[in-house]
Amino acid sequence: MIYLDGQSLGLEDVYAVAHGSSSVGLAPGARKAMESSRNFVITKAREGEALYGITTGLGALSNTSIAQKDLETLQFNLIRSHCAGVGRPLPRKIVRAMMLLRANSLARGYSGINPEVLDLLLDFLNNDVTPVVPEKGSVGASGDLAPLAHMALCLIGEGEVTKGGETMKAKRALGEMGKTPAVLGPKDGLALINGTGLMAAQGSLALAEAQQLAKVADVAGAMSLDGMKGSLSPFDLKIASLRPFSGHKAVCQNINALLKGSAILDSHKDCPRIQDSYSLRCIPQVHGATRETLRHARDIFSVEINAVTDNPIIFAKDNEVLSGGNFHGAPLSLALDYMALGVSELGSISERRIEKMMNKEFSDLPPFLSPDSGHHSGLMIVQVTAAALASENKILCHPASIDTIPTSTDKEDHVSMGPVAGRKLLEILFNVKHILAMEFLCATQAIDFQRPLKTSDALEACHKTLREVVPPIREDRVFKNDIDRIVRLISSGALIEAVENRTGKLL
Repeated sequence: MIYLDGQSLGLEDVYAVAHGSSSVGLAPGARKAMESSRNFVITKAREGEALYGITTGLGALSNTSIAQKDLETLQFNLIRSHCAGVGRPLPRKIVRAMMLLRANSLARGYSGINPEVLDLLLDFLNNDVTPVVPEKGSVGASGDLAPLAHMALCLIGEGEVTKGGETMKAKRALGEMGKTPAVLGPKDGLALINGTGLMAAQGSLALAEAQQLAKVADVAGAMSLDGMKGSLSPFDLKIASLRPFSGHKAVCQNINALLKGSAILDSHKDCPRIQDSYSLRCIPQVHGATRETLRHARDIFSVEINAVTDNPIIFAKDNEVLSGGNFHGAPLSLALDYMALGVSELGSISERRIEKMMNKEFSDLPPFLSPDSGHHSGLMIVQVTAAALASENKILCHPASIDTIPTSTDKEDHVSMGPVAGRKLLEILFNVKHILAMEFLCATQAIDFQRPLKTSDALEACHKTLREVVPPIREDRVFKNDIDRIVRLISSGALIEAVENRTGKLL
């Protein structure tokens, strides 16, 4: 059980809840803080004070006063009118992370929401009831309004959810849970939808996957290096010490651990080749730079997942309601774009290593890694597909964060486009994972051509794990099936587990 207090949630907690392996509760101290701010909001609303989104309209309608009798109706209308998202439903894990992060922000006690509404949101998480939320419609400025509104719609018994793999009306799911729809009072609807839940969810989950792919890229690079009889000298820690980036050093340590004891490596110590191509020689610099990018992103998202990001913010102890802009996604949007650049580099350099293995002039391996080149095309088009994905990533890396478009009659005149940055990043991760799978497909074949020499114990374990699902290539076949199987191995963590059983935990 993870208890939410708005201050101590970890990125690993987000991952666990998103994938359904942890349940969630509200910390006792959090409930007390929420009740205090809630009582403050109710008092102020009854006094008729002009409070944005509580006793006034929203956005460009903020100068419109709302009568006491219409305060609850305002919150219901707010939810319904903001459900204007389009496109495919967001993945279940993204929606669950979004629900968790919105709940954690509200649990801090600065939003004035009724704790019972938050209890129902946690009931949804704990009963695996996931709102159907369209992926497009947020500009990432006044929070992720449309996506969060689709989430909130289900709490009031409208909209659709998935439960146990079945799509159903939210009202039915509530009935099956033995719950009734939420009754919204002043500030409740606004508190639910005014925040950075979607882009924070995208970034938190993308970061976890990117950190895993950084390790995978080191393993793939090490296997390709040995398959092409590359040099280990560029990974000497003496070189790293003269340019002491932590990511550079970590990659060197990983590669040295991965290749320790390789007979292939020992077999060409006195070969005439002086230097390898950059895609091999500069693995520490490129993979290391990606790690620096991810380290920065981790700092950003570690702050964001425990931030209060709605508006206005309730400071009950100070008898204040302050309007501000914590909902603006600029810090996240920039970090998401930066991550996209870093992750894309892993795919770009991997594609170059794949190409080198195709090229007999460089690798001294059979053309396209086929035992019978000419009669068989081998892995020729696998490299073409990798090139297509790497080039697509260049387009996807165009930053969303530099874009802005005015909304709400120019009241909201500068926006972050954070959810667009997040969506592009997730597509880049998909592409890079598949490029790395293609590199493994090629590198296992390259290692086979070095037999009877063996690579290191760690890479032999990785090779064995791969060969359990992808047999040696003796003639042409449908290579998509091989790529898909390797992607599943990467996603499951089986390749890293096989390696780390020999090396210890990679950095």
